[in-house]
Amino acid sequence: MRKSILFGLLVLLLTACGGSTQKNNQESSASPETKTQLADVSTVNVYYFHGKQRCKTCVAVGDVTAKTIKELYTDNLQVKFVEVKTDEEQNASLVEKYKVTWNALIIAKGDNYIEITKEAFANALSSPEKLTNLIKTEVDKRL
Repeated sequence: MRKSILFGLLVLLLTACGGSTQKNNQESSASPETKTQLADVSTVNVYYFHGKQRCKTCVAVGDVTAKTIKELYTDNLQVKFVEVKTDEEQNASLVEKYKVTWNALIIAKGDNYIEITKEAFANALSSPEKLTNLIKTEVDKRL
């Protein structure tokens, strides 16, 4: 009974967020901005990947992340918040590079990156300050 309830909740979450377990394998050329983001090793990019449909938690992860970068790094041109819509062709190279199959929060500088999606979803609604502190810690490690 308990497993059935957990499975049902998982299916509901994936459906609400538009999640998919299969990666989009369409080949496309990246936009100039995306190519720059892939090649720029002097900038810390905070990528928030998401699809068209987003649940309350998905929206909160994006909002907390964007607010954190804006408030803490406004004057630092080496830190950027980048919202990546996974269903848009111009973002295919980023989605492929980080092997994103659903939503993801990734902090990257060149090839040095960390995915903090699990922590982001656990804290965005209930403890946004924990997510803010984690983002700050990981960005600062890469500056």
